[in-house]
Amino acid sequence: MSNTGQIFMRTFGWLGELGRSAIFLARVLAALPRLVTKPRLLIEQIYSVGVLSLLIVVVAGVFVGMVLALSGYRALADFGAENALGTSVALVVVRELGPVVTGLLFAGRAGSALAAEIGLMKATDQLSGMEMMAVDPIRRIVAPRFLAGLIAMPLLTSIFCVMAIGAGGGYFVGVDVLGVDASAYWNGIQSSVEFDRDIANIFIKSGVFGAIITWVAVFQGYYAPPTSEGVSRATTNTVVIASLALLAANLMLTAVMFSN
Repeated sequence: MSNTGQIFMRTFGWLGELGRSAIFLARVLAALPRLVTKPRLLIEQIYSVGVLSLLIVVVAGVFVGMVLALSGYRALADFGAENALGTSVALVVVRELGPVVTGLLFAGRAGSALAAEIGLMKATDQLSGMEMMAVDPIRRIVAPRFLAGLIAMPLLTSIFCVMAIGAGGGYFVGVDVLGVDASAYWNGIQSSVEFDRDIANIFIKSGVFGAIITWVAVFQGYYAPPTSEGVSRATTNTVVIASLALLAANLMLTAVMFSN
């Protein structure tokens, strides 16, 4: 087969995979209302993907805030604007780094775990066993995990932003270490961060990122070949595809939200 033929075959293969994933997402969304009658499944998955991801998000938020304060102070000091450090750290974290870094951490920790868990269920015929007992695996296994990721991601992003801006991260380095005035630090944040423009940005972006990551994770796990190699490949694909899709979505959302 010529190179052109191979390109066409791969292109059609990717389009077919995208179409199958879209149909899969529609089935998952259709199964979400039934979770109202089974809240325990949802709570268990929120704990699995959210609470167990909390430590890495908190630690990352602290270090990111420290780095931003350190580098931002050096840049602002050249212009005699050290008191604007709070504004600089808050806007960078709230508008970009908070949702993006949390999403990448969520994809690496929770997304890979979801894909591996569902892939192992398929490899050990647990999903087939459910189908034989007239239990829909998408309703029982996939839908709770998808909704849990959708709920947990905005909460984790909010915690990341608080840790990066607050006493554990940017405030500690800026005020306690570098000597920036504490009132100027907080006043800069209050005057620059807007609720309808910036705080809403956190929840919109993180909600979209959570949907993308969990969608990719459950799809890769559900359709993984029932072998150890297949599960391993699905886990790797989840992290790579989800991360790239997250960055692309962030570009589009940023262009729309801050176009004015």
